[in-house]
Amino acid sequence: MSLKDSLRVMVVDDMATSRGLITQALDDIGIKNYVTENDGRRAFEKLAASPCHLVLSDYNMPGMDGIGLLKHVRSHQPTQKMGFILVTGRPTPEIVAEAKKLGLNNMIKKPFTSASMKQCIESVVGRL
Repeated sequence: MSLKDSLRVMVVDDMATSRGLITQALDDIGIKNYVTENDGRRAFEKLAASPCHLVLSDYNMPGMDGIGLLKHVRSHQPTQKMGFILVTGRPTPEIVAEAKKLGLNNMIKKPFTSASMKQCIESVVGRL
């Protein structure tokens, strides 16, 4: 079984269009084993109950944003080793610095292509 087939991914974004663009890129790459969530708090509850390999999370979400989700993931023993990629349209130096301090694995800027998403994911999990 290839890494593409076994990789479990969660996509977290409050905007249906953005979730669709991310999952379309995953489909294009050949990653089929993913779930989506539109809320950071609910995403963390699901991750705590059933950890995955990689989280692709939007930064700007109401309630718990991507940084908040990253903080929760890294502070919870069963989820702290998961890969975490922040997806944002405005990666300010402050956001990047805070996320890296919390253990962010990678970041991808919107808009992205399937090829750039693949490269971003491979830098975290290895060659697909």
